[in-house]
Parts: sequence; structure tokens; C-alpha cells
Amino acid sequence: MAIFHMRGTLLGMLLLTGQCGLAQADNAKAEVPRPERWVASWGTAQMIPDGQNALPADKWRDATLRQVVRLSIGGERLRVRISNVFGSQPLIVNAASVGLPARAPLPDLIPDSLRALSFSGRASVMIPAGTEAYSDPVELRVGRAADLAISLHFKAEPARQTGHPGARSNNYVAPGNLVMSAALPGAETFTRWYQIADVEVAAPASTRAVVAIGDSITDGYGVAANTNTRWTDWLAKRMAAGGLANMGVVNAGIGGGRMLRDGLGPNLASRFDRDVLARSGVSHAIVLIGVNDMGGLHKSGQDSPEARQAMLDDLKDSYRQLAERAHAHGVCLIGGTMTPYAGSGYYSPGAENEKDRQAVNAWIRSSPLFDGVADFDAALRDPAQPDRLLKAVDNDGLHPSAEGYRVMADAVPLQQLAACRFSPAPAPVK
Repeated sequence: MAIFHMRGTLLGMLLLTGQCGLAQADNAKAEVPRPERWVASWGTAQMIPDGQNALPADKWRDATLRQVVRLSIGGERLRVRISNVFGSQPLIVNAASVGLPARAPLPDLIPDSLRALSFSGRASVMIPAGTEAYSDPVELRVGRAADLAISLHFKAEPARQTGHPGARSNNYVAPGNLVMSAALPGAETFTRWYQIADVEVAAPASTRAVVAIGDSITDGYGVAANTNTRWTDWLAKRMAAGGLANMGVVNAGIGGGRMLRDGLGPNLASRFDRDVLARSGVSHAIVLIGVNDMGGLHKSGQDSPEARQAMLDDLKDSYRQLAERAHAHGVCLIGGTMTPYAGSGYYSPGAENEKDRQAVNAWIRSSPLFDGVADFDAALRDPAQPDRLLKAVDNDGLHPSAEGYRVMADAVPLQQLAACRFSPAPAPVK
């Protein structure tokens, strides 16, 4: 059962009444443009690709990377954010474009949809180490749940790559500057994203976005490439069918992610500002984390009673910090309960570990820190064995199956997404 605060409901009703009146006035004066703002339609979490997750250096040299992303909301104008967050030297993008795939998952684009990207009016951009850069806005009509191809040309490889291994979609690299070519001759396929962070659309001022941030369960471990069946993908479909088609969904999961310590990528506490608060139009964050914190402690053999209690206290304190920062930026925080994982051979948790998981979940369900609760644990657990996933939704004892991800989406309280207690003022589109 969703838990959320109703403070400000009367004010919200008055605001909605005022918005309806404004909408009627707009209809009477069609020549007056509606105010717009930038809203994230797609995004991903950044990390340093290493080992097999890194793109070989020779693939970057005088090469075009064409990467495909699935948008969650549509619009008439868009812009792309390119990332060099983990770069150790400036990153130079020689040329860039966007276009609509002719037939996913193939690299060819619809010729008439190709749009060159510019940066302050220039075709190329230098992005300093540790930063990101927005493209100039481009006119291109995109629909909700549309695929968008982002093509970037590089003359040389980055000094250190920034990317996301869990793309779970076919992306392509080909020799030469082919950003304005509909075809991509000589293309090779890879299934990761590099140097791209966001796609934002210009949308009515009432449009918002929710960011799901967490570990491999949010990242979509086990999802087949090009199927777009993470729980966040199912959530976007459910929201559109449930009257929330004006809300974007961004997946900021990282496989192996932890709240308190770095894993394969940076810890969630350190990346919350960049992956949630810095994104345009965000009104809600759904946080699902802790399995790797608990399991890692158990696996390392350091799970003494004192160490376990310290970790539980640190987890709660980190959640408090997230809530403070979220509310200061007008973002509602929805807590996701940790799903069962006793059937996983990865951690082989004992009774003490399960007791800690239950304790954290009970705290999430009752804590006033959260503006809502997505009870993923209740949705996925086996009633006969609450420490294990129900067989119908189990992939490997730790991660949900394809059906499990759909069930997770159903556990998100749509009423809390529809009624946000905190309302940041929209920044106008320029």
C-alpha cells in the first residue's frame, strides 16, 4: 500500500484550477504560445568503462559512433547532453547529429529525419574534463516511446572514457565522419553507451520527469537487447495508460551499485545530484538500493554484529541526506523496498542478513522521510518463503525475470507521481 503525504493538497487543487483557467484562456487566444521548459526524456548514469566494457582505442579514431536510445516523452524540439564526467582530458566531438532509425535495431536512419547538432552555433565542441555539454536545440518531431539515434564523430579516442555498460541495445561504430549519412557502411555492433547522458525535449511547463536510481535491478540485468523491458520501461507504458503521459522516465541504475561505497560505478550517494537533481524537469526520484551494500558486507566476511549495525545506520543516514537534497530542489523522494535475494548463490545470505533487509524495509515503509513507497519486496516475494523471490518472477534468485520487471512497475504508486508535494518553478526554454 502506497504511503505518501497529503500536505498541500488544497493548494494543489487551487493551482490545478488556475491551470485549467489558463488553459481555457490559451484556447481562446491560440496565437499566444504556451510556456515550455526542458524535460528529460531519456538519460543514463555515467561511470568509467573498464575491461571488456571499454570501446577499443582504435574504434574511436576517425570514427562515427551511432547510439540508439528509447525516449519516454515526445516533442517538437530536443537537445542532447554529451558527457565527459570521468574524462581526464578535454573531449573533442568533431561532429554530431540525431535522426530516427529506419528500422530498429539496424543502424540506417530515415534520411529526412537527420539533423546536424551544433554547440553555440559550431559543429564541434570541446568538453572539459569532468563536465558535460548541451547541444543547441534542434527541430525534430519525436513521439513518446520513439527510438532516437545519436551519432558522434571522433578524430581520436578519449583520454579516459565515460559511458554506461548496461545499454541493452544495439549501437554501432563505423570508420569516417558519417554523422550526416543515413546509412552506416562498415558498421560494427556494440551493446554499450559512450559519452551520452541525456536527451531532453521542449515540453509544456506542466511536464515532469521521474528518475529511477539504483543497482542492477533498476539497470535491467537479464533484459534481452532491444526489447526495452526494464521495470522503468514498463513504468513508462503504465504511466501513459494511466493518465501520466506528460511525465518522462529516466533510468539511472548501475549494475553492482551500492549506496555507501563505490562498486563497478560510483556510489549512489555521490551521484545523486548529477543523476537526479541536475536533470531537467525532474519532480520525483525512486530509489532502490542496498542489496549490494548488505550482500557485499556478508560476502567479504566482515558482517560482525557491530559492522552490520554500523552499515544499517549509515544506510538510513544516507537516505536522510538524499531526502534533504531532493526536497531542497523540489523533488519528491519515493523509497523502494529491497527485494528478496536468499535464493542467490552470489551472496548466500544468512538469517542475520535477511533480518537486516527486513528491518530496512520496515523503516522505509514507515519513515516520514519518504513522500511515497514503492513496495517492490511485497510485490515480488514468495509468501511461503519471504526471503526468496516468487518463482514466477525469479530470474536467478537475485534479479527479477522479465515478468518480474513488469510486476515491479505495477508496484510504483502512480497517485504519488500525479500529486507532487514539492513543485520547482519551471525554467523557460531559450
